[in-house]
Amino acid sequence: MINRVVLVGRLTKDPDLRYTPSGVAVATFTLAVNRAFSNQQGDREADFINCVIWRKPAENVANFLKKGSLAGVEGRIQTRSYDGQDGKKVYVTEVVADSVQFLEPRNASGNQGGSFNGNQQNQGFNAGNPFEAPSQKPSFNDDPFGGTSKTIDITDDDLPF
Repeated sequence: MINRVVLVGRLTKDPDLRYTPSGVAVATFTLAVNRAFSNQQGDREADFINCVIWRKPAENVANFLKKGSLAGVEGRIQTRSYDGQDGKKVYVTEVVADSVQFLEPRNASGNQGGSFNGNQQNQGFNAGNPFEAPSQKPSFNDDPFGGTSKTIDITDDDLPF
């Protein structure tokens, strides 16, 4: 059987971090994911998907993401039920995240998060693996053709397509 989910969306509010009685961290958040099509009025609709993540990744999500942050979530769909206060059975469907990718720099949406080594942004940071190094974004000064005034002659025969 296969139960795999991959989502990219924005958080609708700050993550809610809690701890179980045994001290295990759990964070819940809702991800707004735009649909690929428009409705009859031409408006784009979104799905609001509840997500939960556990342990150290939960603490990372709570520390580095906030309302409006762009995030990628990978995990599985889980359904559960419980008896509500009125005695009726309540059914819950949520994504249990294995990992959360932070998909924009911390200051792009006003995030106040930081990185683990203090001199790199958390762009591309994997909340599911806090020991994975953040990806490096090349700077504009890394132009391999910069600093030369020569033109580059390319013919159609030089192109591979």
